[in-house]
Amino acid sequence: MKQQQSSRILLAATKGDLGQQQELFALLNLGIVQSLASGVLSPTEAVDRFYHAENCLYVRKHFRQKAANTIMSHGVQLPDLFECLSAEEAQREFYHELETIRSLCLQLLGKRRSSNVAARAAA
Repeated sequence: MKQQQSSRILLAATKGDLGQQQELFALLNLGIVQSLASGVLSPTEAVDRFYHAENCLYVRKHFRQKAANTIMSHGVQLPDLFECLSAEEAQREFYHELETIRSLCLQLLGKRRSSNVAARAAA
């Protein structure tokens, strides 16, 4: 029987300038947050597919933005919540972490939009 290979996202393979990569990063995270919130993706699957060490290092070295690094840190910790907390506490903290990630992504997108507006106004 053939094993299904998981879709592993590598941020280092993305094209475009830094701003475009950061925008893609934020949009991907918003999709992952939605998938986690709806139960389509488990926290462990999210780490395997996106919040893995390669992407964490890439974000830290390439983006050099506190918000992006914080997003990855929160994503990596999601499975641990269910190992160290009671089910009720873990679920509550899980949704709090998802909201934190979502908020940081919107912040990144807002900065991108502001810089695009400023660039167009200067042109």
